[in-house]
Amino acid sequence: MKIATWNVNGIRARQSQFAEWIARDEPDIICLQEIKASLAQVPEAICDLSGYACYWHGSGGYSGVSMHVRRASFADEPEFTHPSFDHETRIVQARLGNLVVASVYVPNGGKDFDAKVAFMESMKSYARDVRERGSTLVLCGDLNVTRTERDVHPKERKPGIIGQRSDERALLETIIAQGLVDVGRQMDPDNENLFTWWAPWRSMRQRNIGWRLDYILASEDLAARAISCVVLSEVGTSDHGPVIATFA
Repeated sequence: MKIATWNVNGIRARQSQFAEWIARDEPDIICLQEIKASLAQVPEAICDLSGYACYWHGSGGYSGVSMHVRRASFADEPEFTHPSFDHETRIVQARLGNLVVASVYVPNGGKDFDAKVAFMESMKSYARDVRERGSTLVLCGDLNVTRTERDVHPKERKPGIIGQRSDERALLETIIAQGLVDVGRQMDPDNENLFTWWAPWRSMRQRNIGWRLDYILASEDLAARAISCVVLSEVGTSDHGPVIATFA
Protein backbone atom coordinates (compact mmCIF):
# COMPACT_ATOMS: atom_id res chain seq x y z
CA MET A 1 0.00 0.00 0.00
CA LYS A 2 1.32 3.42 -1.00
CA ILE A 3 0.24 6.55 0.87
CA ALA A 4 1.35 9.90 -0.52
CA THR A 5 1.13 13.54 0.53
CA TRP A 6 1.92 16.73 -1.39
CA ASN A 7 1.46 20.43 -0.75
CA VAL A 8 0.80 21.39 -4.36
CA ASN A 9 0.71 25.17 -3.75
CA GLY A 10 -2.21 25.55 -6.16
CA ILE A 11 -3.77 22.60 -7.96
CA ARG A 12 -4.71 24.70 -10.99
CA ALA A 13 -1.05 25.54 -11.59
CA ARG A 14 0.04 21.95 -10.95
CA GLN A 15 -2.75 19.89 -12.55
CA SER A 16 -0.65 18.30 -15.30
CA GLN A 17 2.21 17.59 -12.89
CA PHE A 18 -0.25 16.00 -10.47
CA ALA A 19 -1.73 13.80 -13.19
CA GLU A 20 1.70 12.73 -14.46
CA TRP A 21 2.90 11.88 -10.95
CA ILE A 22 -0.19 9.80 -10.16
CA ALA A 23 0.11 7.92 -13.46
CA ARG A 24 3.76 7.17 -12.69
CA ASP A 25 3.61 6.13 -9.01
CA GLU A 26 -0.03 5.02 -8.62
CA PRO A 27 -0.47 5.73 -4.88
CA ASP A 28 -3.37 4.00 -3.16
CA ILE A 29 -4.15 7.07 -1.05
CA ILE A 30 -3.24 10.63 -2.04
CA CYS A 31 -3.41 13.59 0.33
CA LEU A 32 -3.02 17.11 -1.08
CA GLN A 33 -2.70 20.41 0.73
CA GLU A 34 -2.92 24.07 -0.26
CA ILE A 35 -5.03 23.28 -3.30
CA LYS A 36 -6.15 26.95 -3.46
CA ALA A 37 -9.38 26.11 -5.25
CA SER A 38 -13.03 25.52 -4.57
CA LEU A 39 -14.61 22.37 -5.99
CA ALA A 40 -15.94 24.39 -8.94
CA GLN A 41 -12.42 25.64 -9.69
CA VAL A 42 -10.72 22.22 -9.73
CA PRO A 43 -9.75 21.42 -13.35
CA GLU A 44 -12.21 19.00 -14.92
CA ALA A 45 -9.45 16.66 -16.09
CA ILE A 46 -8.50 15.77 -12.51
CA CYS A 47 -11.65 16.57 -10.53
CA ASP A 48 -12.90 12.99 -10.83
CA LEU A 49 -9.60 11.18 -11.16
CA SER A 50 -10.09 7.88 -12.99
CA GLY A 51 -10.01 4.93 -10.62
CA TYR A 52 -10.18 7.05 -7.45
CA ALA A 53 -12.82 8.23 -5.03
CA CYS A 54 -12.02 11.96 -4.85
CA TYR A 55 -12.86 14.58 -2.26
CA TRP A 56 -11.88 18.23 -2.77
CA HIS A 57 -12.22 20.58 0.21
CA GLY A 58 -11.33 24.17 -0.69
CA SER A 59 -12.87 27.62 -0.72
CA GLY A 60 -10.88 29.56 -3.30
CA GLY A 61 -7.37 30.93 -3.59
CA TYR A 62 -6.21 30.02 -0.08
CA SER A 63 -5.57 26.84 1.90
CA GLY A 64 -7.68 23.77 1.02
CA VAL A 65 -7.03 20.03 1.14
CA SER A 66 -8.10 16.96 -0.79
CA MET A 67 -7.98 13.18 -0.61
CA HIS A 68 -8.07 10.51 -3.28
CA VAL A 69 -8.54 6.79 -2.58
CA ARG A 70 -7.91 4.11 -5.19
CA ARG A 71 -11.10 2.09 -5.44
CA ALA A 72 -9.36 -1.12 -6.51
CA SER A 73 -7.28 -1.10 -3.31
CA PHE A 74 -10.14 -1.04 -0.79
CA ALA A 75 -13.30 -3.09 -0.52
CA ASP A 76 -15.43 -0.28 0.90
CA GLU A 77 -16.19 3.19 -0.41
CA PRO A 78 -14.32 5.73 1.76
CA GLU A 79 -16.31 7.82 4.20
CA PHE A 80 -15.03 11.41 3.93
CA THR A 81 -15.69 13.73 6.89
CA HIS A 82 -14.14 16.62 8.79
CA PRO A 83 -13.11 16.72 12.45
CA SER A 84 -14.82 19.42 14.47
CA PHE A 85 -11.70 21.62 14.55
CA ASP A 86 -11.58 22.03 10.78
CA HIS A 87 -11.44 25.69 9.76
CA GLU A 88 -10.19 27.42 6.64
CA THR A 89 -10.59 24.05 4.86
CA ARG A 90 -7.51 22.54 6.54
CA ILE A 91 -8.38 18.88 7.22
CA VAL A 92 -10.35 16.05 5.64
CA GLN A 93 -10.37 12.46 6.87
CA ALA A 94 -11.35 9.20 5.22
CA ARG A 95 -12.41 6.07 7.06
CA LEU A 96 -11.59 2.80 5.31
CA GLY A 97 -12.70 0.02 7.62
CA ASN A 98 -10.42 0.29 10.64
CA LEU A 99 -8.03 2.69 8.88
CA VAL A 100 -8.44 6.46 9.26
CA VAL A 101 -6.35 8.72 7.02
CA ALA A 102 -6.29 12.51 7.31
CA SER A 103 -4.93 15.13 4.93
CA VAL A 104 -3.82 18.06 7.08
CA TYR A 105 -2.58 21.59 6.41
CA VAL A 106 -1.50 23.18 9.69
CA PRO A 107 -1.61 27.00 9.77
CA ASN A 108 1.76 28.62 9.18
CA GLY A 109 1.35 30.76 12.30
CA GLY A 110 3.01 33.86 10.93
CA LYS A 111 -0.11 36.01 11.22
CA ASP A 112 -1.79 34.20 14.10
CA PHE A 113 0.50 31.91 16.08
CA ASP A 114 -2.19 31.24 18.69
CA ALA A 115 -4.43 29.79 15.96
CA LYS A 116 -1.62 27.45 14.93
CA VAL A 117 -1.17 26.28 18.51
CA ALA A 118 -4.92 25.74 18.93
CA PHE A 119 -5.08 23.71 15.71
CA MET A 120 -2.17 21.52 16.80
CA GLU A 121 -3.68 21.01 20.26
CA SER A 122 -6.86 19.84 18.54
CA MET A 123 -4.81 17.48 16.37
CA LYS A 124 -3.34 15.96 19.51
CA SER A 125 -6.81 15.33 20.96
CA TYR A 126 -7.99 13.99 17.61
CA ALA A 127 -5.09 11.51 17.36
CA ARG A 128 -5.70 10.37 20.92
CA ASP A 129 -9.41 9.86 20.27
CA VAL A 130 -8.79 7.80 17.12
CA ARG A 131 -6.30 5.63 19.02
CA GLU A 132 -8.69 5.13 21.93
CA ARG A 133 -11.37 3.92 19.51
CA GLY A 134 -8.95 1.23 18.34
CA SER A 135 -8.48 2.54 14.80
CA THR A 136 -5.24 2.79 12.83
CA LEU A 137 -4.44 6.41 11.99
CA VAL A 138 -2.31 8.06 9.33
CA LEU A 139 -1.82 11.83 9.52
CA CYS A 140 -0.43 13.15 6.25
CA GLY A 141 0.44 16.65 5.28
CA ASP A 142 2.19 19.94 5.67
CA LEU A 143 2.48 20.37 9.43
CA ASN A 144 4.47 23.61 9.11
CA VAL A 145 6.88 22.61 11.89
CA THR A 146 10.43 21.28 11.60
CA ARG A 147 10.67 18.47 14.11
CA THR A 148 14.31 19.09 15.14
CA GLU A 149 17.29 21.23 14.19
CA ARG A 150 18.39 18.41 11.92
CA ASP A 151 15.24 18.99 9.86
CA VAL A 152 16.51 22.41 8.77
CA HIS A 153 19.55 22.99 6.60
CA PRO A 154 22.32 24.68 8.63
CA LYS A 155 22.12 27.77 6.41
CA GLU A 156 18.39 28.10 7.21
CA ARG A 157 18.52 27.65 10.98
CA LYS A 158 17.14 30.71 12.76
CA PRO A 159 16.41 30.09 16.45
CA GLY A 160 12.98 31.35 17.44
CA ILE A 161 11.58 31.74 13.93
CA ILE A 162 8.10 30.28 13.39
CA GLY A 163 8.43 26.73 12.15
CA GLN A 164 11.57 26.24 14.23
CA ARG A 165 10.33 27.37 17.65
CA SER A 166 10.91 25.04 20.59
CA ASP A 167 7.29 25.31 21.79
CA GLU A 168 5.77 24.22 18.48
CA ARG A 169 8.31 21.42 18.16
CA ALA A 170 7.35 20.23 21.64
CA LEU A 171 3.69 20.32 20.62
CA LEU A 172 4.45 18.24 17.52
CA GLU A 173 6.09 15.68 19.79
CA THR A 174 2.91 15.45 21.89
CA ILE A 175 0.96 14.66 18.71
CA ILE A 176 3.43 11.95 17.69
CA ALA A 177 3.26 10.59 21.24
CA GLN A 178 -0.37 9.60 20.62
CA GLY A 179 0.80 6.24 19.31
CA LEU A 180 2.19 7.62 16.03
CA VAL A 181 5.52 7.18 14.24
CA ASP A 182 7.29 9.65 11.95
CA VAL A 183 7.68 7.21 9.06
CA GLY A 184 10.06 9.39 7.05
CA ARG A 185 12.54 9.60 9.89
CA GLN A 186 12.00 5.97 10.87
CA MET A 187 13.07 4.85 7.41
CA ASP A 188 15.93 7.35 7.03
CA PRO A 189 17.16 8.07 10.57
CA ASP A 190 20.63 9.37 9.77
CA ASN A 191 19.91 11.58 6.76
CA GLU A 192 21.02 15.14 7.52
CA ASN A 193 19.66 16.36 4.18
CA LEU A 194 16.06 15.15 4.36
CA PHE A 195 13.94 18.15 3.41
CA THR A 196 10.51 18.63 1.83
CA TRP A 197 10.27 22.42 1.38
CA TRP A 198 12.65 24.85 -0.27
CA ALA A 199 12.32 28.62 -0.51
CA PRO A 200 11.55 29.50 -4.16
CA TRP A 201 14.65 31.57 -4.80
CA ARG A 202 18.44 31.30 -5.21
CA SER A 203 18.13 27.71 -6.51
CA MET A 204 17.43 26.49 -2.97
CA ARG A 205 15.73 23.33 -4.21
CA GLN A 206 18.50 22.44 -6.63
CA ARG A 207 21.04 22.99 -3.81
CA ASN A 208 18.81 21.11 -1.32
CA ILE A 209 18.84 23.93 1.20
CA GLY A 210 15.45 23.35 2.80
CA TRP A 211 13.20 22.47 5.70
CA ARG A 212 11.32 19.24 6.49
CA LEU A 213 7.70 20.32 6.95
CA ASP A 214 5.75 17.47 5.32
CA TYR A 215 5.15 14.23 7.20
CA ILE A 216 3.48 10.86 7.12
CA LEU A 217 2.69 9.96 10.74
CA ALA A 218 1.30 6.44 11.12
CA SER A 219 0.06 4.35 14.00
CA GLU A 220 2.73 2.04 15.36
CA ASP A 221 1.12 -1.13 13.96
CA LEU A 222 1.14 0.26 10.43
CA ALA A 223 4.53 1.96 10.75
CA ALA A 224 6.03 -1.41 11.65
CA ARG A 225 5.11 -2.56 8.12
CA ALA A 226 6.77 0.38 6.34
CA ILE A 227 9.09 -0.58 3.50
CA SER A 228 10.12 2.88 2.36
CA CYS A 229 9.34 6.58 2.73
CA VAL A 230 10.89 8.98 0.24
CA VAL A 231 10.75 12.65 -0.73
CA LEU A 232 10.22 13.09 -4.46
CA SER A 233 12.15 16.31 -4.86
CA GLU A 234 12.17 15.94 -8.63
CA VAL A 235 8.37 16.03 -8.95
CA GLY A 236 6.58 19.24 -9.82
CA THR A 237 7.20 22.95 -9.39
CA SER A 238 5.56 23.48 -6.01
CA ASP A 239 7.88 24.73 -3.28
CA HIS A 240 7.16 21.39 -1.55
CA GLY A 241 8.06 17.92 -2.77
CA PRO A 242 5.67 14.95 -2.48
CA VAL A 243 6.34 12.35 0.21
CA ILE A 244 5.30 8.75 -0.45
CA ALA A 245 5.40 5.85 2.00
CA THR A 246 5.05 2.19 1.04
CA PHE A 247 3.72 -0.39 3.52
CA ALA A 248 3.69 -4.16 3.27
